[in-house]
Amino acid sequence: MSPEDRRAPKAGAPRTVPCPTCGEKSVFEPWNPWRPFCSERCRTADLGAWASESYRIPAQPDDERPEGPEPDAEA
Repeated sequence: MSPEDRRAPKAGAPRTVPCPTCGEKSVFEPWNPWRPFCSERCRTADLGAWASESYRIPAQPDDERPEGPEPDAEA
């Protein structure tokens, strides 16, 4: 497949997904340089959120974890 073929939209309606940043419809096709985002602005905003550590996975602090032996990884 040539690079031109990958950038050209296919026949029919292109697949759309909600933009992870703003929620607007975004074209999810190889020719969209910002996919799954709708624009460079949304893609940059998401990167900035990762860089500033705005995205976090909730966890209990070490002093709130239950005491006792750790479960075996083999079990």
